[in-house]
Amino acid sequence: MFEKLVEIICNYVEVEPKDVHPESRFMEDLGFTSFDFMSMLGELEDAFDVEIDQQEVSDIRTVQEAVEYLNRLSAE
Repeated sequence: MFEKLVEIICNYVEVEPKDVHPESRFMEDLGFTSFDFMSMLGELEDAFDVEIDQQEVSDIRTVQEAVEYLNRLSAE
């Protein structure tokens, strides 16, 4: 899950995969804009075959939080 998420993240911002860590924050550390983040969510829904709740995802700040959220959705 983490590796696939890193691959998708690198499609949206200019960052090397080796520089993306579980504790990396999307906005502050990886340089995401709100638009980048929302665009990425659509791709995550397709890639992981889940439906992301916009309200719940607004609390996600780090890559690890995103992995945990996606794992929870995948388990449902």
